[in-house]
Amino acid sequence: MLGILSLWRTVNSVLFYLTLVIAVGGLLGNGLVLWNLGFHIKKGPFNTYLLHLAAADFLFLSCQVAFSIVQAALGSSQDTLYFVVTFLWFSAGLWLLAVLGAERCLSDIFPSCYQRCRPRHASTGLCVLVWALTLPAVLLPANACGLLREGTRLLACIRYHAVSVTWLLSLACVALGACVVLFIWVNCCSQRPRPKFCGIVQGSGVLLLFCRLPFILYWSLRPILNFLLPIFLPLATLLACIDSSAKPLMYFVMGRQPGRREPLRTVLQRALGEGSQPGAGGLSLPMGPV
Repeated sequence: MLGILSLWRTVNSVLFYLTLVIAVGGLLGNGLVLWNLGFHIKKGPFNTYLLHLAAADFLFLSCQVAFSIVQAALGSSQDTLYFVVTFLWFSAGLWLLAVLGAERCLSDIFPSCYQRCRPRHASTGLCVLVWALTLPAVLLPANACGLLREGTRLLACIRYHAVSVTWLLSLACVALGACVVLFIWVNCCSQRPRPKFCGIVQGSGVLLLFCRLPFILYWSLRPILNFLLPIFLPLATLLACIDSSAKPLMYFVMGRQPGRREPLRTVLQRALGEGSQPGAGGLSLPMGPV
């Protein structure tokens, strides 16, 4: 029995410090993306979503690092407030992934209709809506289920939690569905060149499938998993940090030209910039204020 407890403490410590190291690295990477997208790269319909996605990942990783340092310094265990705050920014990122994937599909499959019907400030408006709706979508069930204060309102908890889980799974399905549809369309149906950000949408979909879904599963079944599989939360947190930290590396790989040494800003400009790039179907997408 003592051997099992010792092994559990060792595994938990390894996961804790590995998560912390990955989170710090991801924090630096997303900070660079925020700096370049915010001040040095011209905004377009799609990289506006990537700017907000980097902000959501940055906030998620910041909270993860801050709470981990407090936990290591004080020796206290993770509490429910820590989980709710980090999950808030995680959920915003999931919503932004779904919106980005859906709009990328529409722009490539229905280019003429997309160009004609899309409002000029749609990206900014949708991002503001995402941030506004994420707060009640996470905080209402968390409050009703006793994660923010003592006491649980059972009926309200069940009702709010069911809606929250349905919402999260719907967003995950939209993001994954957009990834699959875009992959099939680009490789089997479309004769046009590979659209910009297609690789980013597909890469984000793969990360979502393997790294984001466990954290969603923990939110959905938290009491059961805490009782049956206590190690699930550290593993899910590690995978969520890998997801948030891997995106800047993915942008760098997609913007890098083999055999050439270039400034980081140039690489990110190539990967994330839209400028006067034509949209799907050769149509020029609206630039400037989005």
